[in-house]
Amino acid sequence: MSDQSTKENDKESVPGSAGGAGGVEENGEPGISRRRLLGTAGATGLVLGAAGGATGYAVGSSADSGSDSSGSSGQSLPLTSVGTDMAKFHVKHQPGITESLQARGHLVAFDLTAGAGRTEAAALLRRWSDTAQRLMAGEAAAHDDTDVARDAGPSSLTVTFGFGYGFFARTGLEKQRPVALDPLPEFSSDHLDKARSNGDLWVQIGANDALVAFHALRAIQKDAGSAARVRWQMNGFNRSPGATAQPMTARNLMGQLDGTRNPKPSEADFDKRIFVPATGEPSWMANGSYAVVRRIRMLLDDWEQLSVKEQEDVVGRKKSNGAPLSGGTETTAMDLEKVDAQGNLVVPINAHARITRPDENGGAAMLRRPFSFHDGIGADGTPDAGLLFVCWQADPLRGFVTVQRKLDRGDALSKFIRHESSALFAVPGGAGEGEYVGQRLLEG
Repeated sequence: MSDQSTKENDKESVPGSAGGAGGVEENGEPGISRRRLLGTAGATGLVLGAAGGATGYAVGSSADSGSDSSGSSGQSLPLTSVGTDMAKFHVKHQPGITESLQARGHLVAFDLTAGAGRTEAAALLRRWSDTAQRLMAGEAAAHDDTDVARDAGPSSLTVTFGFGYGFFARTGLEKQRPVALDPLPEFSSDHLDKARSNGDLWVQIGANDALVAFHALRAIQKDAGSAARVRWQMNGFNRSPGATAQPMTARNLMGQLDGTRNPKPSEADFDKRIFVPATGEPSWMANGSYAVVRRIRMLLDDWEQLSVKEQEDVVGRKKSNGAPLSGGTETTAMDLEKVDAQGNLVVPINAHARITRPDENGGAAMLRRPFSFHDGIGADGTPDAGLLFVCWQADPLRGFVTVQRKLDRGDALSKFIRHESSALFAVPGGAGEGEYVGQRLLEG
């Protein structure tokens, strides 16, 4: 973990369709399709806060019941603002990178099966891209839709695809493998499970509704067919939109605000830090990014034995509002030289927030977009919980690796966390109209 995570709800997601209308649509046909219905959803974007509203349409009836979900035949009900919010698939950078944190997430890695090569991989990415585009628009899958998300809107669904180190050898594309995709070095905090690390292909799914997210996960898994098999899969969550009185930085399972210093798209050097330039190498990675994925177990029983003051000294920030221990508010610049009456540094020398600052790491920065996880309680009562760490950068050696090496040398937080799995993926730029993700690599 670092002091560079994303602001929850820092910006609105991309609104839905371009020609929206308000009000409730009347339709006498009992079997109105999700595609027709959501294609006319209102264009009002998601507005988060204590209250908010957006106009949209939920499926109002089914052929079996002959009535809508409110019991009145033939009339649709408006979706809530959470349901109508929609991210676009055909964008410069793949969806799921700069959008606000979503309430639910699934991370899944696949390995190509024996005999599957470049041709099968291209067909798979074409299927996956078509499914992602449909589901992100609130439509049903093209084939054998499970109806799990039938009554919901897009709910900010994003689906993101990446390629792992081994993918290139399996497809005969070793010469196209980026140098930046070289395996990550070992770190002292690593206790890695190889079965839950790496992978040929990676899919990140996020949504603000659990059923919408699961629906996408199931569709992606079915689309893999005989071309790829699941290597590992992890489930995560964040706070639901609208759960706080106003948009604020997310909290992690340690109770700390997590993401105060995340780089923002409004910053002049954001694209340089996070995305591969359009003229970068290899050319198929233009406008793409590199994702480091780590399952970080939080040793919560040990952490919760600390006093609040001790926890704050470990992190370097107030637990209540995220303000630096040197004073001010959450966004106040940290004074690294400030001392107390006894001459001791107010922000301890090994505080996590001090060590991870970009100006303490040669300007190294990464866009953190994590999910929390809780996978049960062990026989000894220990929770298997923590952070599904996902960070984005134009160059992982200058981003994640630089910061993690610094943390390895004396981060106070390290004794309360354990890195249990690790992966690195090359995530190409967004697919243009009529394209599928990775087409420039697989057909170049």
